[in-house]
Amino acid sequence: MPTGNSVDAALGALRQAIAGLESAVDGRIEAQRENSEVEGEVRRVHADRSRLAQELDQSEFRANRLEEVNREVSRRLVTAMETIRAVLDN
Repeated sequence: MPTGNSVDAALGALRQAIAGLESAVDGRIEAQRENSEVEGEVRRVHADRSRLAQELDQSEFRANRLEEVNREVSRRLVTAMETIRAVLDN
């Protein structure tokens, strides 16, 4: 029966090898899934960054435009005050 023992031992080794292979495949699948999730998150971060950069550019443009309008209003107020002073002085 030494042949039976060596067959049993070989089957046991085969089972262990198959279990190890299944474990390695499961680990690889999990790593790929996690990698895919990370890549998706990176894409979302880049999209958010692009959107935020565009919003910042628009906000800077509006702030610059408001600053220009503010200067124009200030200039007109000064002109109006000078006109009123000139009228009151006469």
